[in-house]
Amino acid sequence: VKVVKNKAYSKRYQVKNKRRREGKTDYYMRRRLIQQDKNKYDAKKYRFVVRTSNKRINVQVIYATLTGDKILTQANSSELPKFGVSAGLTNYAASYATGLLAARRLLKQVGMDSMYKGVEKADGENYNVNDHMDDRRPFKCFLDIGLQRSTTGAKIFAALKGGVDGGLNIPHENKRFPGYSQSKEEVQGKRGKVEKTNKTVNWEPKVLRDHIFGNHVQNYMDQLKKESKDRYDKQFSKWDKALKAAKVKNLEELYTKAHAAIRKDPTFSKKKAGSAKREVVSFKEGEKVFKSNGKTWLRHKRLTHAQRKERVQRKLLAALSK
Repeated sequence: VKVVKNKAYSKRYQVKNKRRREGKTDYYMRRRLIQQDKNKYDAKKYRFVVRTSNKRINVQVIYATLTGDKILTQANSSELPKFGVSAGLTNYAASYATGLLAARRLLKQVGMDSMYKGVEKADGENYNVNDHMDDRRPFKCFLDIGLQRSTTGAKIFAALKGGVDGGLNIPHENKRFPGYSQSKEEVQGKRGKVEKTNKTVNWEPKVLRDHIFGNHVQNYMDQLKKESKDRYDKQFSKWDKALKAAKVKNLEELYTKAHAAIRKDPTFSKKKAGSAKREVVSFKEGEKVFKSNGKTWLRHKRLTHAQRKERVQRKLLAALSK
């Protein structure tokens, strides 16, 4: 049997990048997103980075340097309660609002918010900021979706649409938005061989608009309220509180108010530090129990070598004394 992984193979083996080994970065895509044209010298190439989790949606505008990536600005769906949206922080409408917030915050940061206002009333129609060119060219960046699948209707493209409507120049097509569909019809010849394929594209901006304003969620809420009040209260109690707090009747009015509030003041403000301080409730070897805001939690602490030896001696003495 021939040994494939011999000494020569092992000596020449090159370990892959750490984030590739961890399955965190697609370097094939990253290389194409950060490489700049040679004739543009040190001009920065910006990425509109969208990442989703179970609790929030993060949008960042990043550029790469030799020493690492630098973040120009960021927006998070956990900021949306400040604008009146306190529920559904991971849905399609929240993703759009987060993208809009990131775009308006970035343009204000670079002094271009008055030049490029984008789409002030979202309608789902295709929009290209290059058609409204001013003295300064629009801020250009490229969508970075990481390892997420690019499927039609995905939330990552809602953030993209929010950024475009906010006034950024992000090259894209409408193929991944809700409302886009295509059908293929094969024309067969005499012997059943496919001679040609007719492709029909259907684009409905109204479907995208309904998703931007959460109308698809509103329709389900109304339907569930009629069918079962108990299930509705269990599933949408937070939405009821959010609508009452914002003094609106439905989700479209809520998101319309939120979009207006984002455009009015997109600046980031740090949360004020709470007055409550944590206190140590009890202390045991290697363990600390803290208490703050009515909650307690445990923290393990590594013992020193001397403390471990002392603990062993105490256990021996306790065992011998029995």
